[in-house]
Amino acid sequence: MKKISVAASLAVLALVAAACGTSGGGDSSAKASNGFSAPNLPKLDKLGAGEGKLSVLAWPGYAEDGSNDPKVDWVTPFEKQTGCQVTVKTFGTSDEAVTLMKTGQYDVVSASGDATLRLIAGGQVEPVNTDLVPNYADVYPFLKNRPWNSVNGQMYGIPHGWGANLLMWRTDKVKPAPTSWGVVFDASSPYKGTVTAYDSPIYIADAAMYLMATKPDLGIKNPYALDDKQFAATVDLLKTQKTLVSEYWSDYLKAAQAFTSANTVVGTTWQVIANIVTGEKVPVQVTVPTEGVTGWSDTWMVSATSKHKNCAYLWMNHIISPQANAAVAEYFGEAPANGKACALTADKNHCTTYHAGDASYAEKIWYWTTPIEQCLDGRTDVKCTDYSKWTQAWTQVKG
Repeated sequence: MKKISVAASLAVLALVAAACGTSGGGDSSAKASNGFSAPNLPKLDKLGAGEGKLSVLAWPGYAEDGSNDPKVDWVTPFEKQTGCQVTVKTFGTSDEAVTLMKTGQYDVVSASGDATLRLIAGGQVEPVNTDLVPNYADVYPFLKNRPWNSVNGQMYGIPHGWGANLLMWRTDKVKPAPTSWGVVFDASSPYKGTVTAYDSPIYIADAAMYLMATKPDLGIKNPYALDDKQFAATVDLLKTQKTLVSEYWSDYLKAAQAFTSANTVVGTTWQVIANIVTGEKVPVQVTVPTEGVTGWSDTWMVSATSKHKNCAYLWMNHIISPQANAAVAEYFGEAPANGKACALTADKNHCTTYHAGDASYAEKIWYWTTPIEQCLDGRTDVKCTDYSKWTQAWTQVKG
């Protein structure tokens, strides 16, 4: 689901990340501190009348207006209720979202954790006044004031939905049931030629997370903070994995088809893929391996240059309302942010399946974060590899 270099605003972003830390691994609730100051931008102090227009930048499936499926439409009700006429632009990667937001053409964006801090540091988005978003009160507490959506306790957006990158396998092909990512990384894996992996430089973090648990002598404390030695070891592991991989995927529907056809029998997945494959009567299971998982947590953010901020706030309140948040979460395949959404999903087991209110489950996830030169694990005696190096390495890995 959820690639441009992070060179822009790198110095500022380095300070952001050093102050904010990153997510997952037990200390993920730490707030930004230590004197960091984000760009001095005001937040909206009071809500006025809608301006009549709203330009939305979103992941596919987050702002459906019925054009893809007449039955899937949560934009039209918003337009009728507020008078804010919505235009929607979708993006395919977090880097694309950051680039588009720099144009100043969009009022709100649904940003994943590997984009949010870049947007804050670059001044593309402004602090959010959560008092002006009534439905924010019903957002799960463990999604609020997190390193990827706040600075010094100030929210920079409204949590929307979240999910994990799980391990999935065909139970008729893979035995015994795997409990470790070693099944997709170990050179001796018996499933050579039928392994699948997510196609993005950010997937390097998955390999680093595995090494963090299995090669403690490398000293990896955060899979998004890799010095040269740690990075080289991670890339070597991915090159080894390349000999096992049958397919790298970014399209979740194609990933589902590969499992259905048994071209792949084990690898990285999302819960929505598992649901699709299960619906085709294919025997699969998913798990959180012993080494943990990476994942995403998305946030609706307001452009600092928006001329339609009232409509933007009305949209944020609408899209995380119980009705809309339930519809989006179920259509896209993720956990909703609003706890009241769970009672409104068509599938009454949706929130159980996606662990929606399970804070302990959420804590197991290392949420996508942009790697930068200043190490996100707090080290100051070395420099870490930034995202541009990750992108170069990923191209080499794939050949």
